[in-house]
Amino acid sequence: MDSNLIPSHKLERQMKVRFAITVFVIVATSLSGKSQQNAPATQPSGQRQEQLERQLEQTLSNATLVGHYSVGEQDAPLKEDRYTLGTVKKMAGEMWLIQARIQFGQRDVTVPLMLPIRWAGDTPVICVTDMGVPGIGKYTARVMIYGDHYAGTWSGSANHQGMLVGRIEHAPTTQPAQAEKH
Repeated sequence: MDSNLIPSHKLERQMKVRFAITVFVIVATSLSGKSQQNAPATQPSGQRQEQLERQLEQTLSNATLVGHYSVGEQDAPLKEDRYTLGTVKKMAGEMWLIQARIQFGQRDVTVPLMLPIRWAGDTPVICVTDMGVPGIGKYTARVMIYGDHYAGTWSGSANHQGMLVGRIEHAPTTQPAQAEKH
């Protein structure tokens, strides 16, 4: 069929559809052609994993997680939360012992927490399911830690649920006082 006989709006639509199909085919071909060598490892090697675990201990020990959490609807106002951590130490398998002071709403509790931390490649994820926290309640959560930030989802007793996000802070190291020169 001669393109002069096709109305211009139909020709324009055909060209857009062909363009979209072409882009889709190019992207699909390039994605399927990637080699496994370029794909990130799902689990780091043993030595690399030990290094990541030591790094996580350093990142979380004596740190404060300062952020916000939501309750309920996505548009609900954010509320502040704070988790002041003491020593963080890897125990056996996926289990980590975390000394934590948890502050949110009217709650302020200090407890030792035994938490499973799983790894998504080089990224640790705290994974708890229906875990009881003394003085607070029972919670399910998935919290990812990356660099000096954390983010995740949570749900608790009485059908409460939401998201949380924040940064990991360390108190500045103090320098020895220097004598004032006169």
